[in-house]
Amino acid sequence: MLLNAGTKAPDFTLNDKDGRPVSLSDFRGKKVVLYFYSRDNTPGCTRQANAFARSYAQFLDHNTVVVGISKDSAASHLKFAEKHELPFVLLSDPELQAIQAYGVWQEKKLYGKVNMGVARTTYLIDEEGTIELVMPRVKPDTNAEQVLNHLTKK
Repeated sequence: MLLNAGTKAPDFTLNDKDGRPVSLSDFRGKKVVLYFYSRDNTPGCTRQANAFARSYAQFLDHNTVVVGISKDSAASHLKFAEKHELPFVLLSDPELQAIQAYGVWQEKKLYGKVNMGVARTTYLIDEEGTIELVMPRVKPDTNAEQVLNHLTKK
C-alpha cells in the first residue's frame, strides 16, 4: 500500500552506483524526487531516466534532488548511469528495504500471469522529510514534467 501525502517519509540507507551508502536523511533541507522503477535499461525505465536527466538543471533550480531506486545491483546502476549520462543518484535496493517501506512492491499482471514487482511510482518529499506528493502509476515520458509542474506552481 502506497504512503500518503502528509506522512513522514521512511528513512533508509542504500548503496549508490559507486557502492557508497546514501540515506534519505542526507538530503534534509532539499526537496527529493524519489522515483521507483522496475529495471535498468528497459525501454520505459530508460525513457523515464532520460526525461529526469534532461530536466535535471531545472530540478536543481528548485532546490530538488532526483533519486531513482530499483532492485538492480550497484554495478547495473553504474552501467546504466554511464550509458545514458544520468546526473542524479541511483540507489540499489536488492533486499527491497525502501521498495517495501514505500509500498511499491505490488502484484503485477503481465500476459495473464501474476508476479510481484515494482510499481512505477514517484514521491516528492519536502525539505523536512514529509511526503508532499504521491504519484502512482506514472508514465515514463511525462513523469519528470509532472513533478516540475508541481514544483513551479509552489
